[in-house]
This record gives sequence, C-alpha cells and structure tokens, in this order.
Amino acid sequence: MKTKNNPKTTRPGTVEKIITSPIPSEPEKAEISVEGADHLYREIRIENTLRDDHGKKVKLKVGSQVDVTFEADVKDTIPQSSEENT
Repeated sequence: MKTKNNPKTTRPGTVEKIITSPIPSEPEKAEISVEGADHLYREIRIENTLRDDHGKKVKLKVGSQVDVTFEADVKDTIPQSSEENT
C-alpha cells in the first residue's frame, strides 16, 4: 500500500527501446535502463501505457528520461547498521 511514510528511493532511467508484442492482444512494452543498478539487472520492461493529468492514455518513446521509484511497506524493511550508513 502506498503512503507518504513508506521508505522509497527513486533512480533516473532512460527508455532504451519499445517492444511490440507478436500477439495483437498483448500490449507493447517499454524497456527502461535504470541508472545505478547492477549491469546485468539494469533493464526493466513495463507495459507502455501511462495516463496524463487529464486521464488520457499516453506512451513513452525511445530516449525518454523517466524516474523509477521503488517503495516498500515499513513492515517490510529493517534498519541499516550504523557502519552501513557511513
């Protein structure tokens, strides 16, 4: 559940490619390269459907700069030790 008190981090990303599904009933995907992620795990793929401020469907395009936010419930996190915080 998303709340303003949940721990989160945001990383910049870039849309590297748009992948069209060979199956017409499946949506296209946007492949996003997340900065700061390990090399082998840098790319994520999401359905390429977003909504603008007016509720209209829009799509990402190659080269778009995006923010990728990871958020967790407080109950699913543990404190870092003091030496990890330095």
